[in-house]
Amino acid sequence: MTTTLATDRGEHTATPVLPTAEARLTLRPLPTGDARITGGFWALRQQRNGRDAIRGAHALLEAAGNFRNLRIAAGLEEGEAVGPVFMDSDVTKWLEAVAWEYGRAPSDDLLALQREVTTLYAQAQADDGYLDSVQQIRGKGERYTDLKWSHEMYCAGHLYQAAVAQHRATGDDALLQVAIRNADHLVRTFGDGPGQTVDVDGHPVVEMGLVELFRETGTRAYLDLAHWFVDARGHGIIERAGGEPTYFSDRVPTRQATTVEGHAVRAVYLAAGAVDVAIETGDTELLAASERQFADMMATKAFITGGLGARWDWEAFGDPYELPTDRGYAETCAAIGGVQWAWRLLLATGKPVYADAIERLLYNAFLAGVSLGGTEYFYVNPLQQRDHAHQDENRSPAHGRRGWFDCACCPPNIMRTFASLDGYLATATDGGLQVHQYATASLGVVEVETGYPHDGRVRITVTEDGPLALGLRIPAWSDTTTVTGPDGSASPAAGTLHVIDREWSAGDTVELTFDTTPHRYVADARIDAARGQVAIERGPLVYAVEQADQQGFTVDDLTVDPAAPITEAHRDDLLDGVVTLRVPGHAPAEHVQPAWPYRRLDGPGGTDRAGEATSVDDVAGSADATTGLPAAREVTATAVPYYAWANRGAAPMRVWLPLAR
Repeated sequence: MTTTLATDRGEHTATPVLPTAEARLTLRPLPTGDARITGGFWALRQQRNGRDAIRGAHALLEAAGNFRNLRIAAGLEEGEAVGPVFMDSDVTKWLEAVAWEYGRAPSDDLLALQREVTTLYAQAQADDGYLDSVQQIRGKGERYTDLKWSHEMYCAGHLYQAAVAQHRATGDDALLQVAIRNADHLVRTFGDGPGQTVDVDGHPVVEMGLVELFRETGTRAYLDLAHWFVDARGHGIIERAGGEPTYFSDRVPTRQATTVEGHAVRAVYLAAGAVDVAIETGDTELLAASERQFADMMATKAFITGGLGARWDWEAFGDPYELPTDRGYAETCAAIGGVQWAWRLLLATGKPVYADAIERLLYNAFLAGVSLGGTEYFYVNPLQQRDHAHQDENRSPAHGRRGWFDCACCPPNIMRTFASLDGYLATATDGGLQVHQYATASLGVVEVETGYPHDGRVRITVTEDGPLALGLRIPAWSDTTTVTGPDGSASPAAGTLHVIDREWSAGDTVELTFDTTPHRYVADARIDAARGQVAIERGPLVYAVEQADQQGFTVDDLTVDPAAPITEAHRDDLLDGVVTLRVPGHAPAEHVQPAWPYRRLDGPGGTDRAGEATSVDDVAGSADATTGLPAAREVTATAVPYYAWANRGAAPMRVWLPLAR
């Protein structure tokens, strides 16, 4: 058999990232139509995303005023622009989702939606290629006067990604022509050449968009401009314009940075674009810098879910190991950007660590951001929700999942990720196929069947005769893995790519069995918010204790035993079918509120607010005479996958569980 690369066929691949034949890569995306999720866990999410979320979003965008802004800019209506300055980007992310969904499941109604909104974009575009409806209306002819905040090129970047998706998935080049005219305008306007403007957008993404547009059209000027934008960072452009450089990823030049900082989504989008540039230009220094930054991020600035961004203030990364549980931000868009960055690093290097990161981000940080039904969302994904929590912020999980937001970047971002998810499962090399994410799917010359992520068994069937180097990612979390195939059994090490290189016959099978035993994890001692607590993982899934599953105690009062056996229960009737975990622990016989919530560690006594000695009984009611803590009783907590929390209402939840003393 021959595993043919997309570039060898001269075809377009319905995938968001399609490097050129000259790109410096270790792995490549699969050829046209070769990657398709056909059943199981992800197929259900894709079905709901396409049927309900993507189709329903057209009305939501109309109600929010996004389409009306474009009609005003096109001269079809009169009025003032509404919404944030980046309203166009919500539309183009949705258009990208429409394109990938059409490629996945073609239908006339999707094609009609695509053509309707694409026509509107073409009508709104200025004669010289400029396009940003809010700025065209509010700016009264002014352009690029406040790029640190205006998002004009951010909107352009998402336009390019949508146009490429549309061309690859449907063959329609109408939006591609709009994108080309706009990109040509940017090429004429920005750079350090005669008559050009030396400036960068405050929100990266145009870099990824320009590189993908170069890949689709072959116009080298787009790649060169993306390279210039990446290297222009960190030289004071935004600071001289009055912007805080750390927030905008502009404090340190991209190739000199050792970590990520500032606004989390901005930082990971810029990093992903830098890898695109490095791949296409052979810039090994830039690639090495990106690998260094990714490693530091995962080591010091990522939640156990993979979530990115510690602070509500400025939606930003915090200091190393600053990872609060109840006030962690972990924006859904940052998780998506993390997947995009890791995918590009996987293509560039072939290192399994990036596929492991994609898995953690997808199942935990990304998936928690959308309801099981697919049409309600979280913007923010903390690891703890307290009882009686109340926050005024519209985006707070305390309000429950929302159908849309005033800043609606996350919903269409989720839609396009689900619709294009097939492309993240596997890669190809000459004569080789590498399976990185396990799902029931058709992947070129193999078929995959699995109950993953709840079941650790995977069956892969080869469908053609011939030689093939079949690579299988062995997850870092699986202590013991058994791979059984035509040549017998093997036990490859965790965190590796196990390759079976042989002559295959159609019908040959390989069976993988991963160890999904639940394990408790402790955090690095420098992560103050998680000290003295454990988190539980089973397979690729992080678990949470949610109030809806507990009887007779509150989540806030729970402490767990550090070594008691955790038992499993398969619940097909719960949350679309999950494996629940029963975790032994303790809770107070009654919930008490002491007059002063602090106690001496070296004795049972304490002091009240006035500094007068009080007895433990006075403070806490019935108490343990040794520890001075309220008397506890044994309980069994039920844990569910973190991604499924808040699908039964917003209630107390926590991932990090305090240890019983």
